Amino acid sequence: MSSTTRDERPLRRLGFLGPPGTFTGQALVAMLEPAESAVADLVPLHGSPAVLAAVREGLVDAGCVPLENSVEGAVPPVLDGLTEDPPLAIIREAVLAVRFALIVRPGTTTEGIRAVASHSHGIAQTRDWITTHLPAAEVRIASSTSEGAAQVARGEVDAAVSSPLAAREHGLEILVHDIADHPGAVTRFALVARLGVTPAPTGRDRTTLALAVENRPGSLVTLLREFALRDIDLTRIESRPVRNRPGNYWFHLDCAGHVEEPAVGEALAALRRRGAHVRNLGSYPRADTPQPPVGTGHR
Repeated sequence: MSSTTRDERPLRRLGFLGPPGTFTGQALVAMLEPAESAVADLVPLHGSPAVLAAVREGLVDAGCVPLENSVEGAVPPVLDGLTEDPPLAIIREAVLAVRFALIVRPGTTTEGIRAVASHSHGIAQTRDWITTHLPAAEVRIASSTSEGAAQVARGEVDAAVSSPLAAREHGLEILVHDIADHPGAVTRFALVARLGVTPAPTGRDRTTLALAVENRPGSLVTLLREFALRDIDLTRIESRPVRNRPGNYWFHLDCAGHVEEPAVGEALAALRRRGAHVRNLGSYPRADTPQPPVGTGHR
């Protein structure tokens, strides 16, 4: 059984993928208890890598980043950032419903849109709508959907695929509501802190791991068998290349349960005995029900 530590210090300064109006900011608010919300200092940062760096450097107590969505899958910069040093751990998660709006400066018409901006995942989830309704528009990638809205406000582009909340934040108008190609999409967000902050087991938990294994036939299957032998449900697995080591990969996976539960702790110990490099990226309460967004939107 794996031992963990508790850190009871309050989370007061919290970073998130900004600027204000992003879906990540909405997810962060959804994760906070009322007492925390009353005293929390929410800090918008430019890009998910900047959020993770701020946590590592102690500039914020924790940071909220998008982890995956039900249309485009994982967010690669976040997965890569979680395996860097010093270690970080997920301490909470939230799942939010995803819908988008086309936001513009007052007086802009669909015919007047020559450039539209959004986060790459926002563009991916509205590509069919953009192709059908804005066939002549140049698509530009922004660091977040709210940054796309900020570009509209600065006159750099004509429209943004973003959240109605971002329209309010940047003094813009909603030209078209609910433009997503996949109306039922959801996005999962993680609150990340420095290693040592471990929530207590609740009985409805998730553990996130990253495994680096020797590149030989059957090595990954051998490791996954340790979960099957203990009847541990694996809910996600995907690979990312190990930087500067061609042909080597981190395997990111989620499993049901908490590291303090015997089955999960024993599985991690077995993985290490088999020579895997195991990074425990956190055990935390599982978010099963999507939260409604503030208005609608995404990152």
